[in-house]
Amino acid sequence: MITDRIQTDLLIVGAGPAGATTSLFLAKMGIPHTIVDAAAFPRDKVCGDGLDLKVFRVLQHLDPNITASEVFDHQEFLQSWGARIITPNGRVTDFVQPEPPEGAPLRSVLWTSKRLHFDQFLIKKLDRRFANFLPETKVEKIERDGKRWRVQARKSDGTMLEIDTPLLIGADGDHSVVLRSIGGRSIERRHYAGTLRQYWKGVSGLHPKNLIEVYLPKGLPLSYFYIFPLPNGEANVGYGMVSELIAKYKYNLRDLFKKILTEDPNMAPRFRDAQPLEEPIGWGIPLASRRRKNFGDGYLLTGDAASLVCPTSGEGIGTGMVSGYIAAHFAQKALNNKQFDAEVFKNYDREVYRRLEGEIRVFQNLMRFQP
Repeated sequence: MITDRIQTDLLIVGAGPAGATTSLFLAKMGIPHTIVDAAAFPRDKVCGDGLDLKVFRVLQHLDPNITASEVFDHQEFLQSWGARIITPNGRVTDFVQPEPPEGAPLRSVLWTSKRLHFDQFLIKKLDRRFANFLPETKVEKIERDGKRWRVQARKSDGTMLEIDTPLLIGADGDHSVVLRSIGGRSIERRHYAGTLRQYWKGVSGLHPKNLIEVYLPKGLPLSYFYIFPLPNGEANVGYGMVSELIAKYKYNLRDLFKKILTEDPNMAPRFRDAQPLEEPIGWGIPLASRRRKNFGDGYLLTGDAASLVCPTSGEGIGTGMVSGYIAAHFAQKALNNKQFDAEVFKNYDREVYRRLEGEIRVFQNLMRFQP
């Protein structure tokens, strides 16, 4: 039974980095909207926890006067000064950010932060003058009614909402209810990855400049083991592989992960005296390894709902925020013209994918050489 009704010009489903970014730019444009999320914030989100330069650049578009120190100089964020690549034979190559000219501010281009903290950082920035934010509100049903959407959602107290809107932005992740409501798409194993995350404390051998580490285990195709340093001596440790290869070789990702931690000659010694802070948690990554259609009559998809995780690096926070920035501008045009058909959004995918073309080409070339 519907107990409350909301009419809004635009509804964002999902308040992670993609949805929150969309909301932030809509508010900057003075556009009222509603944003819902099933979770209560702050909340954990399984992720690699890496933040690249795209994150800061999007925030600078929001506020050109913002500085990196204002954003990242907090106890929940850790600056990383580069990356370390470890080959199967144990060879280590460090890519360290060079020192700036004398007198110039010293700022890294990589940061790490648990999603628990970073997503809350964005949520706190939502402008409630324009954003009607409804956390703990789970969307259960989406129907197309003529040229509008009827969205049914349940609040944590059991209250049922019906939200009426002409424009829907899906930012609700890999298992997107918005995506399902428009017909969705089945998982394509070649363009999807299985991954694990586990927080650790006391991992030895971390670089003093907090380099993020990627290890390529011997004999395991198109996969990577990573160690991302975090504040307080912790680290986000994980392993990922393209799902097509997991299925082809019948790998058990948890067994492979455990074996690397306990038996691999390049990694096991570093975890001998370290402490796991949780059990390994699995999740899927929808890769931006080929173009997809992420728009239609009255809707746009962003972030993981649009399968926009970089296929070579696994980075999804920055690409999600970029897609939210782009979606907000297309939404502004649609609202100004009061036109919400697919024709208005026809260039949305072009704007998103032109930032990913290089990644897509590299991934496709790598897949050609897989056994």
